[in-house]
Amino acid sequence: MPNPKSKRFVDEVRKLRDFDSPQELARLVEIHGLTPQLVDALIEQRLLQKDEACRVWANTLGLAYVDPFASLITDEAIEKIPQEIARKTQAIGLYVLNGVLTVAMADPTQADTVKRLSQIVQMPVSPVFALPKEIEDAVSVYYSTEKNVEESLAELERSQVFDQPEQVGNKLTQLAESNQLTRLLDEIIYYALRERATDVHIEAQQHLSRIRFRIDGRLREMLTFSRKLHRVVISRIKILCNLNIAETRFPQDGRFAIPIGTQSVQFRVSTIPAQHGEKAVIRILASTNKRAMLTLDRMMISGPVIQPFKRLIQNPNGIIFVTGPTGSGKTTTLYAALNEINAPGVNISTIEDPIEIELVGVTQTQVNSHIDLKFATVLRALLRQDPDVILIGEIRDLETANIATEAALTGHLVFATLHTNNAAQAVVRLLELGVKPYMVAPSIIGVLAQRLAARICENCKESYQPSREVLLRYFEEEGLEDVPFYRGRGCPACRGTGYKGRVAFHELVLITEEIRTLIAEGRSAADINKAAAKVGYRPLRYDGLKKVLMGLTTIEEIDENTSFEWAT
Repeated sequence: MPNPKSKRFVDEVRKLRDFDSPQELARLVEIHGLTPQLVDALIEQRLLQKDEACRVWANTLGLAYVDPFASLITDEAIEKIPQEIARKTQAIGLYVLNGVLTVAMADPTQADTVKRLSQIVQMPVSPVFALPKEIEDAVSVYYSTEKNVEESLAELERSQVFDQPEQVGNKLTQLAESNQLTRLLDEIIYYALRERATDVHIEAQQHLSRIRFRIDGRLREMLTFSRKLHRVVISRIKILCNLNIAETRFPQDGRFAIPIGTQSVQFRVSTIPAQHGEKAVIRILASTNKRAMLTLDRMMISGPVIQPFKRLIQNPNGIIFVTGPTGSGKTTTLYAALNEINAPGVNISTIEDPIEIELVGVTQTQVNSHIDLKFATVLRALLRQDPDVILIGEIRDLETANIATEAALTGHLVFATLHTNNAAQAVVRLLELGVKPYMVAPSIIGVLAQRLAARICENCKESYQPSREVLLRYFEEEGLEDVPFYRGRGCPACRGTGYKGRVAFHELVLITEEIRTLIAEGRSAADINKAAAKVGYRPLRYDGLKKVLMGLTTIEEIDENTSFEWAT
């Protein structure tokens, strides 16, 4: 072990943390040497935060640190290094830039390995440091393919026990906990993560079972498998969630988590009885700290929306709602808003189900239905914690709604979500829950409605010109015949769909005195929209079509995600 490097590393670590004794750190260095295992030990024993330990270690080596799960990893880079080489050398390609392949390695100081990788990929290699566990799991995810899942399914189907259905029932728990089933479900999860799926549907049909992923808001059938495997696959999912595998007549809900790198990815599971066998839907939730926090400025929110919204979140009190259907990005927007106002002098607390991203400096609490820890219960307690800002993951009942409005009226800024089709309906929804109009009117200060549209794949993006009839149907402006519109041709990068990724579009209702009067009178959402239009309100479709003109999405996507209802 090079002494100068060792001493420099120890000195830098001690600058970050005071140890109980000088020997404490020295002992770890003696045990592990100047190796990645030393970094793992510091993290596992919680002597340093992961990013701190990795940054200091990389600086000692004179290299950069990269978290593969928070970095851009391109298909081109993955294809350069065969999977077996990636596992053997503990290395994974990240991206190619100017003819150089950047590779994350567990030990980037091994010059022979770097040279061998360069010969394999036939281009210069630029090594960076990543933790061994992160590389191992990144290889599992990014090298996962449909073929991997099919091979695991075929291996499972060849098992003789499935030729005798009566034995399957008797050995269901044993089979569901077998290594084969464990590996199969891992392959499905890894494949879903690589494909950027938000939901995995596993459902039995008349003759086959199928697996579908929801990607960029659309369900896509990924593969089919033998019906005789269906029950044991569903049972494996139930075991992970501690659900009753013998109960197939009633719906069940549960959760599980799997470690990916140094973090944990959370999954929410729902099973329901169906005609040909139980159906399971796995919702993939954001992994804690997996990616960098999105800021409001990086979310491509239109200027007429982002500027008043930024002013809105600086208010000392009132309720701000973010509305939209499940999976429309409401939580991401709320986290970005909290990040904007997060400061040592502000006490921010959240109530979530579940906690999706850890926010430094914010007190986050997760509800727990098993012990009757509800939103309303936690919210009452939080009001005794001297809060300045409160985030309520979702207002589902009258009790929570009443406490939230009272909090807003007593000097707190409250962020919350509601499932409504547009911004104005959030006000009506509160009234429908039973909150008195005289409480709603003074408490709400603004409502942001949000949708996500599939984004045009940049790899196969092409310009085209819609017909005049289409232009007249969607756009009031004349002279758009010469404006280029864009669409995706379809390519391997987007699986032939023409879309990869998503883009958000919004509408914002600012609550004016006129609107407060309308709320107190119990007027309709349409009346509220008309009053909001006087101070700049534009409907979702308007902002969506602006994103079309910017070349981010297509007319078809906006048409699927909005209606003409509020377009006038």
